[in-house]
Order: sequence, then structure tokens, then C-alpha cells
Amino acid sequence: MPLRDLSKEELYLPGSAACAGCGDGIALRIALKALGKDTIFTVPACCTSVIESSYPNTSFGIPVMNIAFAASAACASGIRAGLRRQGKETQVVVWAGDGATYDIGVASLSGAWERETDFLYICYNNQMYSNTGIQRSGATPFGAWTTTTWKGKEESEKDMIAIAMAHHLPYIATATIGYPEDLHRKVQKAKSIPGPKYIEILSPCPPGWRYDMSKTVEMSKLSIATGVWALLEVEEGNITFNGRSKAILEGKIKPKPVEDWLSGQGRFAHLFKPKRDEERIKKFEEIIDQKWQRHREGKL
Repeated sequence: MPLRDLSKEELYLPGSAACAGCGDGIALRIALKALGKDTIFTVPACCTSVIESSYPNTSFGIPVMNIAFAASAACASGIRAGLRRQGKETQVVVWAGDGATYDIGVASLSGAWERETDFLYICYNNQMYSNTGIQRSGATPFGAWTTTTWKGKEESEKDMIAIAMAHHLPYIATATIGYPEDLHRKVQKAKSIPGPKYIEILSPCPPGWRYDMSKTVEMSKLSIATGVWALLEVEEGNITFNGRSKAILEGKIKPKPVEDWLSGQGRFAHLFKPKRDEERIKKFEEIIDQKWQRHREGKL
């Protein structure tokens, strides 16, 4: 659906406390247009719980329950049970960062998936704990600076999509804010599917990734163009790729050098100065190459 045809109703309201150039704010605006007003959010501790603005004001036009870091999926399960008791089909959505998804909340999330709770879990992944000072998370990529990996993270990120697949969900997807039509379509599609669904949105963060706030969409698109992030869907275990990611997979276009993505972010500046760290740059490139080799074999 072209952008001009998206709903004109705005459920992400003026007064947001988001940073300038925040990827999460863009993701919220697009996703809420797809979800519509008959939606309840549960939000764990994360940037979004700040973006809502301070009580008694709110920048959301839907009901929101703020919940403890570890409990968002359990909270969604309770909301769904209450709505079912009332005979209501209101959409229940968890909107959580990568810290509350990959790390602190994964236990309650796995439990809700195992119970086949009918809800949509959306992780906006900025690859760190941005709200609490830019600490390392399970989603932080290899080599990235954070305040707790100030020489660069030594491990690769966790594969949350593979973990979701292991729960045999009916619908799993990835998206990024640089391609809003793709994001809108996937949220709208997930909304129509019963059972547990998972969407992960790569959400660039200017203060955490250390780039100019005007370049959020550019950084998002570059993540796809370099193959660092892939747009895909998993339906009943079958993986399909979308947009530019599909063209890269099929060999119709070549990905841009991964270094283009790395060099545009201050969190990777130590890989290039005071002298170039050839070993770690090569390792990062190998991680991405290995991922795409698995994709060509029909794997994640």
C-alpha cells in the first residue's frame, strides 16, 4: 500500500518525548496506522515508556499498560484472557525494546508463545539498552561500542528470529523504518492472523549508534542495502524474503560493502581510528557473509 493511502488517523500524537530522529517514533506512527484504535499496548521498561510522555499527558491515542521489564508477555496474556471473557476481539500488542525481548523478558515471552496466546509481540530493536544509558544487550552486534563494551562487543548478537521459529509461530517477520510500506503491510497482516505473532523492527538510534539525527532513514535503508539486516517473513515455517533483501538473495543486485554501514556510525569508530582494525572489520563481514550463505540454503 503506498504511503498516501495509509490511514489519516494519527494515534501517535503530538507531545512525544522521543529524541529527534528516533527510529522508534517512526515505527510507532506507521504500526499504529496499521493496528487502528481498537488496540491495547503493553509496554515494558524501554524508550517507549518515556516516549509516551509524563503523566497525566500521553502521546498515544490508545490504552497502554506499562509493566515491569520482565513481564510484558505475561501482561499481554492476562489482557487477552480478560478481553476473551468480555467477548471482545481488541488487538493486544506488546511493544518492547531489544533489552526486554532478547534478555530480560524472554522467559515470559517464551511462555506466552508456548501457551499460544493470541497477541502480537513487536520488538523495536535498536541493538542496545538506549533508555538506561546505552549498555550492551543480546541484540548488540559484534564490535559495537556501548558503555559496557567500550572496546567493542566481543560476541555476535542473539538470533531472536530463530528462537521465535523454534516456537512454531504462525507468523514471524522483520522490518525496518526505512521501508514504511513493508512495515505497515506486515503489521496489518499479523493483525489478521490468530495466535501468537512476532515482528522485529530494526530501529536506528541516533544517540546510541552515534550518527546525525537527520540520517535515521538513511541508516535504516543502508542496513538493508549492505545485507546487515534482512527483510523477511516466516509463515508456518516457510521463509520468504522481501524487497531489496529478496533481490540480494536471488543475486539480482549486489549488496553494498558492509563497511559503508559500519563507518557511518560512531559506535564503530574504534574499528577505523586511530588505525584501521582489519581483523575485526573482516570478522564482522564474515558474520554477515555466513548469515547470507545460510539464507541461500533456506535457513536463518
